[in-house]
Amino acid sequence: MYKTIILIALFIATNLFGDAVYITDYTKSARVQEPIVKTKSQDDYYSEKRLGSFFEDGKTVFRLFTPNAKKVVLITKQSPESKDEKVYEMTRDSDAVWEVKLDGIQNGLYYGYKVLHKDDKNIDDNPLCVDPYARAVATFNTFMNPRLSVVYDENFDWGDDEWIQRDWRDIVVYEMHVRDMTAHPSSGSSKPGTYAGLVESGQRGGIEYIKKLGVNTVELLPAHEFGNMEIPFEDSLAGRFNTWNPYERNHWGYMTSNFFAPAAYYAEDWKDFKRDVWMGRDGKAINEFKKMVKAFHQEGIGVMMDVVYNHLSEYELGNLKEIDLEYYFRLDEKGNCLAVSGCGNDIRTEAPMMRRLIVESILFWMEEYHVDGFRFDLGKLIDWQTIEAIIHEAKKINPNVVFVCEPWGGGYDPAGFSLRGWGAWNDQIRNGIKGENPNNGHGWIFGKWYGNNNLNRIKSYVNGTLVRDSLGLFQKKEHAVNYLESHDGFTLGDFIRIGTGDVKSDEIIKDVEKNAELNDYQLKLNKLGALFLFTSQGMTMIHSGQEFARSKVLPIDNDIKDEHKGMLDHNSYNKDNEVNYINFDHAEKNSDLFNYYAGLIDLREKYSAFRHAKYEAVKFIDFADEEFAFAYTVEHNGDTFYVAFNPETDKSLPLAIPEGNWELLVNGDNAGIESIKDVAGKYELTPVSGVVLKKK
Repeated sequence: MYKTIILIALFIATNLFGDAVYITDYTKSARVQEPIVKTKSQDDYYSEKRLGSFFEDGKTVFRLFTPNAKKVVLITKQSPESKDEKVYEMTRDSDAVWEVKLDGIQNGLYYGYKVLHKDDKNIDDNPLCVDPYARAVATFNTFMNPRLSVVYDENFDWGDDEWIQRDWRDIVVYEMHVRDMTAHPSSGSSKPGTYAGLVESGQRGGIEYIKKLGVNTVELLPAHEFGNMEIPFEDSLAGRFNTWNPYERNHWGYMTSNFFAPAAYYAEDWKDFKRDVWMGRDGKAINEFKKMVKAFHQEGIGVMMDVVYNHLSEYELGNLKEIDLEYYFRLDEKGNCLAVSGCGNDIRTEAPMMRRLIVESILFWMEEYHVDGFRFDLGKLIDWQTIEAIIHEAKKINPNVVFVCEPWGGGYDPAGFSLRGWGAWNDQIRNGIKGENPNNGHGWIFGKWYGNNNLNRIKSYVNGTLVRDSLGLFQKKEHAVNYLESHDGFTLGDFIRIGTGDVKSDEIIKDVEKNAELNDYQLKLNKLGALFLFTSQGMTMIHSGQEFARSKVLPIDNDIKDEHKGMLDHNSYNKDNEVNYINFDHAEKNSDLFNYYAGLIDLREKYSAFRHAKYEAVKFIDFADEEFAFAYTVEHNGDTFYVAFNPETDKSLPLAIPEGNWELLVNGDNAGIESIKDVAGKYELTPVSGVVLKKK
C-alpha cells in the first residue's frame, strides 16, 4: 500500500498540472536565449529589485532570484484542480533576477516556477517550485506537500491599531500553539483550531482564557506556512525510511515552507486535518491572521511569532532546494545538505540574498501583520551578520520590537546574542530550578543541585543571570528569557509527576483524569517553581497549560502503531490530537494552581521591583546550616519586599523578619496583590514553599 502512496505522492508533487499552453515554447522557440555565462561567484550576485509577485503599471510582475539556474519558466493556472496551464519563459538580468510580466492585475492567479539546472536535461521533469516570496500558498495535503503560489493583494482595515510598545522587562510571554488553544471541545469555540476561534469572544478557552490568566504577550508556535505531512510510516520516501513518526504529521510547524505566507491550516473550516484536499486556496489566512493580531492588540496583548530560518521544510519537493540548492543551503564537499539543525537541510543564511530574504520577511510581518516580536528557532545556526542586520533594520520600524532566540544549534552563545541586543532562552534557570531530566537530573525545587548549580548561581538567576556574576550570560537582565517549561520536553507538571516518583516515564496511564489532578506535594513543587520564576528579574515565559500543570498523555484509543501510547509524552511535535490540545476541564480541576499563577502575574505587573530593581537593590540573606533555602529584600520605587524560599521537604524554616510592619502577599497557598495577613517579627516558612512580604 505504501509503495502506491509514494508513487502517487511523487506523481502529484512533480506533475501537478495537466496539459500546458505554451506562451513561449522554450524547447522549440526560434528565439533561443544565449547560454548564461557566470562571470562572478554566486555570492557576488545581489539585487535590490522587489521579488515575488506584485502589481506595477497595470501589469502583474513575477521575479525570482537564482544565480545557478540555466532557465526558469513561470507556470500559471486559474484553479488548483485545473488541467490547463500556461507557461511563460522568464528572462534573467545581470544580477541573476529572473522576470516576466503579464498584462492586467492577476489577483488570485495560481502559479509556480520550474527551474532548469546545469545537470538537468528536461525542465518538464523538474518539480513545480513555490515562490519563496509568495504571500499566500495553496497546498495539496499529501506526502511531499505539493504547493501553488497565489497572487494576492487586498487591503485590510487596521483602524488605529499599532504595535504594543512594552519594555522587555515587563513582558510575560505565553508560548502557545494556534490550534491547540481551541481544538479541544472544552474550549467552547465555534471555530476550533483556527485564528478566528482563538480570538472568539464568549468562549471558555482562547483569548478569554488568556485574558483571565493575565499574561501580556502571546508567542505563537510557527505560523508560517509549513509542511503538515512527513513521510509514510515504515516506508521510504525522499531517501529516508520513516521509523520515528507513525502519525506521519508535523503538528508544531517547525518545517517552514514559506516565509511570507501565514499557515493556511488555521484558516480552514475543518475540525480535523483532511488529506488529499487543497488547503489555502482562497488566501483567507492572510486576513484571518490580521484579525487575530488586531483582536489581541485591542486587549493590550502583544503577539510574537516563533520563526524558523535555520532550515527549510524537509519533506517536500518544490521549494528553495529545487530552485537553487547550491546558493541557499550549506553543503558538504560532496554537495549534500548539512544538517546541524537535525532537520535535513541547513539554510545558508550568510548568502547575501538569503540574508535579504530573512530580513525582509521579518519586516514584512511587522509592517503587514503588526507583529510585535519574534522568537528564533536554533538561533546559533544564523550567522552574526544576519542577526545584526535583523535587529538593526527592525528597530527602525519599531524600537521596542522583541527579538529572542534559542542560543544554540551549531554552538551555544547566549552571551553573543546579548552583546548584539538580543534576548535568549535562559536554560540555566530552567535546569537549575527544575532540573535537566525528571529521572536523575533534579534541580533546586527538589532540594537537589543539578550540574554545577549552587546557592550563588541560584541567586544570580534572581538578578537576571548577568555576566557580572560567575557563569552569568547576559549584558542586561531583559535579555534573560526565564522559563521552566517550553514546547520541548516534558511539561513542568509531568516533569514533577515523574520526578516525585508518582508516575514512571514508561508507565501506562490508566486513569487520565486522576493523573491530571495534582496531589499536595506536586502542587507545592509547581508553586515553588512558579514563585521563583515570577520574582526573578528578566523577561518571563510560560508555556500553555503550565499554569495548571498540564499533562501530556498519549491517547490509547486509536489504531496508530505507537509503542508509547498511554505514556507521558515529551516530544509531541507530530500529534494533532488531545495530547497537545488544551483541556480546560483540567485547568478547572487544578484551579488552585491556575489562581496562583494569575496572582503571581498580577504581583509582577503591579510591583516593578520584580522587573526593574537595580542589581544593588537586591540584598540576599543566608541561613546557617541551610543548603538550599535563602531570602532577600528588594527595594524599588518606594516599595520594599522580603522574599524567602524553602525547598526542604521535611523541615520548616524560621524567618526573622526585618524590622517594621509587613503584609503577606504570597505564601504556599495563595498569591496576589491583596494582603493575606499582617506579619511582624517572626514567620515560620513551611517545607517546599516561599513567601513574599511587602513592607507597610
